[in-house]
This record gives sequence, C-alpha cells and structure tokens, in this order.
Amino acid sequence: MDNITLQLNDRNRGAFFYEENDQQIGEMEIGINGHDMAVYHTEVKPEAEGKGIAKKLLETMVNYARQHQLKVIPLCPYVHAQFQRHPDLYNDVWKK
Repeated sequence: MDNITLQLNDRNRGAFFYEENDQQIGEMEIGINGHDMAVYHTEVKPEAEGKGIAKKLLETMVNYARQHQLKVIPLCPYVHAQFQRHPDLYNDVWKK
C-alpha cells in the first residue's frame, strides 16, 4: 500500500515522503515561512520512475497548500514545469 506523509522540523522545513510497502521511494522537499511554501526538490528512486509518484506528491503538496492557505514558490524544476504547463490547475496557489 502507498502512503504520503509530511514531516516538518521545528523550523518548518521538511518533506512529503512517499512510501510503498514500507519503503520510501519518493520525496518532495519543502519549507514553510509564513504564508509561503517553497518547494525545493522532488525525487523518486530510479526503479519507481514512470509510475506517477512525482504527480501524487505534487497533488498532495498542492492540497496541503490549499488547506492551509499557503502560496507555493516552485523552486523545484519539476513543480515549476507542472505549474507552467497547467496554470489553470495551480494559479490559486502559485506565487509568481
């Protein structure tokens, strides 16, 4: 079974972690400052690429941002590319 969890340290830096069968196979590194969430990096283990895991991490992060009224600063190339390709899906959370 797959599972995505968010872990933040006391400075509001951390990551969304994607686990499948008790193995971490993906993560999206973030930092929250006030009402802004910077997304720094998305990584999926090579053996799990092409399964839509980065997309699931993206959707989870965007839902979290919406629930907490955060604006996303997409420093991660993957997230930035997705925001540019689908502005209709992400304009409400995208801090340009």
